[in-house]
Amino acid sequence: MEIRKVKEQDIEGIKRLLLQVGMVHHKGRPDLFKGDSRKYSDEQIREIILDGSKPILVAVDEAGYMMGYAFCMFQQHVGDNILTDVKTLYIDDLCVDETIRGQHVGKTLYDAVVEFAKEEGCYNVTLNVWSCNESAMKFYEKCGLAVQKIGMEKILVR
Repeated sequence: MEIRKVKEQDIEGIKRLLLQVGMVHHKGRPDLFKGDSRKYSDEQIREIILDGSKPILVAVDEAGYMMGYAFCMFQQHVGDNILTDVKTLYIDDLCVDETIRGQHVGKTLYDAVVEFAKEEGCYNVTLNVWSCNESAMKFYEKCGLAVQKIGMEKILVR
């Protein structure tokens, strides 16, 4: 397995995994997430690949098969009234192909993201995870992440 920065040739593999992520969210919260859809369009994926502030790391096997990805983005609140200006690498989306989960691809990819963040001078790595995605929450806890903040809701229409 190789962990590297994304290349344009990886777009089809990314699209396949984005559909898997979309279905996880749809199954957990069909009231919020459409089924059989992707977070990013083809054009948005291309734009993100070209955007240096939104790095994507990918895990590929020897044949170039997309095993997983981590969409990231740098965040920093310079001059904010209340927040310090620490540099954060936010993991917008981390996915491992559902057919190969349990083979430590996710942990290897996450560790590479942490190393990348250190190399880039980041103070921390953050992410959001939906409470309906218990396996992801357990995975991130095993990786050493702790709750930073909690989003809450009250559904008004049933």
